[in-house]
Amino acid sequence: MNAATKTTSAPLDFRCYGYLAYVYCKQREEVQVLKSNAGFYIGTLSEGLPCSRESNEYYASEEAAVQALCDDTWTQKVAP
Repeated sequence: MNAATKTTSAPLDFRCYGYLAYVYCKQREEVQVLKSNAGFYIGTLSEGLPCSRESNEYYASEEAAVQALCDDTWTQKVAP
């Protein structure tokens, strides 16, 4: 994503962009499947590093997390 895309004033679709990344880090980052010691989750990266965990859920496999992201069956965390 380039800098011009990040600075646009268009309304954000928080199912595509991280709500917590935007609210707490003032960054517009796309949600994606990430991995931690606790499992796979839906979150954001900033400059290649984890920025936010957006999903309440952790998933046992990457495939399950990707399916939840694609099917929009994950739930948004409201606070970090």
